[in-house]
Amino acid sequence: MSILIDRRTRVVTQGITGKTGQFHTQTSRAYAHGKECFVAGVNPKKAGENFEGIPIFGTVKDAKEKAGVNTSVIYVPPPFAAAAIWEAVEADLDLVICITEGIPVRDMVEVRDRMRKQNRKTRLVGPNCPGVITPGEIKIGIMPGHIHKPGPVGVVSRSGTLTYEAVGQLTELGIGQSSAVGIGGDPVNGLKHIDVMKLFNDDPKTDAVIMIGEIGGSDEEEAARWVKKNMKKPVVGFIAGITAPPGKRMGHAGAIISGGKGTAAEKIEALEAAGIKVAPTPAEMGTTLKSLLS
Repeated sequence: MSILIDRRTRVVTQGITGKTGQFHTQTSRAYAHGKECFVAGVNPKKAGENFEGIPIFGTVKDAKEKAGVNTSVIYVPPPFAAAAIWEAVEADLDLVICITEGIPVRDMVEVRDRMRKQNRKTRLVGPNCPGVITPGEIKIGIMPGHIHKPGPVGVVSRSGTLTYEAVGQLTELGIGQSSAVGIGGDPVNGLKHIDVMKLFNDDPKTDAVIMIGEIGGSDEEEAARWVKKNMKKPVVGFIAGITAPPGKRMGHAGAIISGGKGTAAEKIEALEAAGIKVAPTPAEMGTTLKSLLS
């Protein structure tokens, strides 16, 4: 079982003719069932052409009608990426995964606002994220496929590199993953920790979850409160940025302590109060999780 994506997912790459889009479409196609899953690309100027046998359409709507896509992955440059997200949302796709980093915050505020006001069904992951993978079935994004192993542990993270770190540790310990979701580090994004935790809680093949957060915002605290009331499965947490000084952005656009809020200490306290076992260092995420399963 998995959340969000599986071998039946049909993907269109927006930005398929750029270097990044080409490279990661190739690596995603080479992983597990990728050849069956990646069925279309979009470039308005190159409609009718193809990339390594993948047909290129002028719009996402065309790709949906002619190739049956239900999911988009976006590698479009920052100035145009929000418009690409909206195009996929307007086409009523089930899922949009935006990898692009550096999208202007104002652009994302407008897109999110429109999605809410129009009550759009599309789920958005990202932007500024590594993507989503269901090990052994499909990967959509930039994560290294070889470190993943099918199994019962879900992973959700704001940090791409810490997603890989957690997954790598689990695999080394012989523990597989049901799905790993990188939700991205921008202050205005799609799915939050709480949304992904709900999906993992409802997934019968996910037995436990690693939830990785970082300084800035209050998403982790909100997720922790939900976990305390609703989560039926053990959760391990980790918060990055314990040594970060207030007011200084650390790594991600959203990783900033402002007004004394969003500190690592506050987040760790919220996680522990919810009964979440917090790993003391990033090197101990895997072993902390294993201790809950044994």
